[in-house]
Amino acid sequence: MSSIPIIDSHIHLFDATRPLGAEYMGSPEYRAKTKTSLPSTYAPLARPAGIVGALVVESSSWIDENLWYLEVCRADPFMVGVCGNLDPNRPDFGRYVEHFAKDPLYRAIRARTSRFYNEDGRAVALKPDCVANLKLLAQADLVLDTANPSMPLMQANVMLAGAIPELRIIMDHLPSFDPTPDNDAAYDSVVKAMAAHPNIFVKLSEVYHPRLTDNVIVRDYELLRGRLEYLYGIFGEDRVIFGSDYPNSYGIATIAEEVGLMKQFFSTKTREQAEKFFWRNSARVYKWTVRTPEQPKLT
Repeated sequence: MSSIPIIDSHIHLFDATRPLGAEYMGSPEYRAKTKTSLPSTYAPLARPAGIVGALVVESSSWIDENLWYLEVCRADPFMVGVCGNLDPNRPDFGRYVEHFAKDPLYRAIRARTSRFYNEDGRAVALKPDCVANLKLLAQADLVLDTANPSMPLMQANVMLAGAIPELRIIMDHLPSFDPTPDNDAAYDSVVKAMAAHPNIFVKLSEVYHPRLTDNVIVRDYELLRGRLEYLYGIFGEDRVIFGSDYPNSYGIATIAEEVGLMKQFFSTKTREQAEKFFWRNSARVYKWTVRTPEQPKLT
């Protein structure tokens, strides 16, 4: 297990020392420590845990940041891909998709603040213009990350997966959603509905997280294992992906703790299953670029 190379599919990069600053700067504990998160500071922390490469996931609504992500990642071969930010509500979305898809490092966008659905009470409906635009994303062979998990977003993911079955959709941080007695049945139903669509994948990230009800971070492995087994059992070994969420996870768990937790979980499974989680599934879904000899390659 220790020899399995790991690709971290979810880290955030920023540099608030630039003249334009940064829209996001990690967890409160991280912001108190520094104003930057760069590959040169992340890699030395990640390598001892067995991580050999990473993808940056957008953390800013500024469209110029797409260029900055690409420039920073191009300069450091530790970075294997970029999940940028393009708003599918924009009429010029297709032009930007065509432009950025030309760069082999640009592998995905994330829908975070720019919703592709409308919510009216408990009713969720896809925005037709967004669906048309996201079809262009699928045609460009790019991925859609979605965050953060909520009942409306998960319902919208189910609808979008049916509307565009060729679009690869990733539900980020699914373990961070804590169902309550009031919505537990609905949560179970929508998770199973997502799993019924083979083009929906999940990141088993933010397993360590403050509970919404009391802000307590659960560290009891058996409780965490129960959540992980539930999700793993529903989605299966081919649709789960590793991500540390660094430095949003700073102050909650170290990179080594994030990796150690998931290695403990996969210690009862086969090496092939662990490899799928730690790098093979992300390679297949994102189609990220191998840039160093230590980074694994699908054969």
